[in-house]
Amino acid sequence: MSTVGQLNETIDRLAADGARQLLLDLAELTFCDSTGIAAFVRGDNRAAADGGWLRLTGATGRVDRVLQVTGLADVLAYQPDMADPASQDAL
Repeated sequence: MSTVGQLNETIDRLAADGARQLLLDLAELTFCDSTGIAAFVRGDNRAAADGGWLRLTGATGRVDRVLQVTGLADVLAYQPDMADPASQDAL
């Protein structure tokens, strides 16, 4: 919750700079609530509006569980160890 503003600003800046494919590495994230989930969805919507996508990787423990329980793992094609989602045929 304390860093979601920073995440939203970074996504907005990257999108403004022309980034269309965003991969967020969540390996060091230890907590995620509805505020974080909303930021991920917002980022994906922002990228999709420009023909791109936002993907997540690296989540563990409780964060991974939140992604699974909320269904966000399916929506954002989450793969815990994805290094280069652009190379995936399904994306």
